[in-house]
Amino acid sequence: MTPDAPRNPERGGAASWEDLVARYAWADADEPDAYTFSVIAGKTEDEVIRAFGGDPGASRLMTFAETVEEQAAHLYEDYELLRVLTGDRHVIAIEWGYHGSIPEIARRTSADGGEFFSVHRNVNARYQVMRALDGHVDGMFDPFELEDAAWKDPEPDVPAWTEGVAFHMETLCAESFALMERTMGVAIDPGWMDMALRTVRLTSPSELFGQSEAAWLP
Repeated sequence: MTPDAPRNPERGGAASWEDLVARYAWADADEPDAYTFSVIAGKTEDEVIRAFGGDPGASRLMTFAETVEEQAAHLYEDYELLRVLTGDRHVIAIEWGYHGSIPEIARRTSADGGEFFSVHRNVNARYQVMRALDGHVDGMFDPFELEDAAWKDPEPDVPAWTEGVAFHMETLCAESFALMERTMGVAIDPGWMDMALRTVRLTSPSELFGQSEAAWLP
């Protein structure tokens, strides 16, 4: 079943679900082939950067393509860059990487009354959607596994905030971003990819978390 409109009018506006998904058709195009978008409420840019493992005092301006090029030059190193901007009282974090897909990052970023939502796609076309509230992960799943969820035994467990959303193979990314907008009330602008945004280098997860497996578990 697909909803006719976002469940929270104050957060999602009056657009139909179909219109919302169509707005994000760019996300299912061939490029970029990997990214993590995170939207955070209740935090400043500096707080988000620290939670992700970066130094707010060591930022510079870079486009998404520039971060991809620089990271590709360090392909066999733990070399990750994070771009951030603030819009509509939310911080948006953009990566050609995966820090925003790690549950411990979601917990740290949403601690003390914050809210976190991320959409991740990697180079192997694997997906993840995650939400955290006040330091606790409130759901994490791979939308790739949900297209035929009703026919699987056992049926995959999905969080309550996905109610009414049907995922389809050809529009997985668009539907994930539409769900992000419906949940967080922030429209993701593809123009941010070409903008020079505040950018920091991130500490590698191995340094942030050591050998702890708990950091990767919801």
